[in-house]
Amino acid sequence: MGHGSTCCSSAERAGVQAFKGNPLTLLGPEIKPGQKAPDFQVLAQDLTPVTLSKFAGKTLLISAVPSLDTGVCDAQTRRFNEEAAKLPGVSILTVSMDLPFAQKRWCGAAGISKVEVVSDHRDASFANAYGTLIKELRLIARSIFVIDPSGTVKYVEYVPEMTAHPNYEAALAAASK
Repeated sequence: MGHGSTCCSSAERAGVQAFKGNPLTLLGPEIKPGQKAPDFQVLAQDLTPVTLSKFAGKTLLISAVPSLDTGVCDAQTRRFNEEAAKLPGVSILTVSMDLPFAQKRWCGAAGISKVEVVSDHRDASFANAYGTLIKELRLIARSIFVIDPSGTVKYVEYVPEMTAHPNYEAALAAASK
């Protein structure tokens, strides 16, 4: 636990997401469109830190997934990788609790090259800041955030069922505006 790790994780939100119908508890604040995007620090696959400021001045689509080694997360990441080519000027970041080494292996096997895949395993910095930390599993709840070039949140989706897909069309439309 880092020295600032308790600042933002006091909020508990029950019933926002479920796993196969069983309710889960999310930790952290509910992010809403129109607010300033919270900063975070995650790890790239080479273990260097990645923060929100890296994407300043660009539109950023954040695709948060529980684990790349599951069917829906795999499909979600491949879909955004495919769509990235049609979204010039939009950065796409996939965040999961998978270890950076596992992410690197998975991305290589899946041919993921247009989406940056990062790990929140060390501090749950992203998960706590964006209200996506699943208390019961210490995984990230499936969710999508679109942040405009000025750092304002434009679009949010907390997917209600962990095994369901997000609304790709709505997220991509928000990112391309």
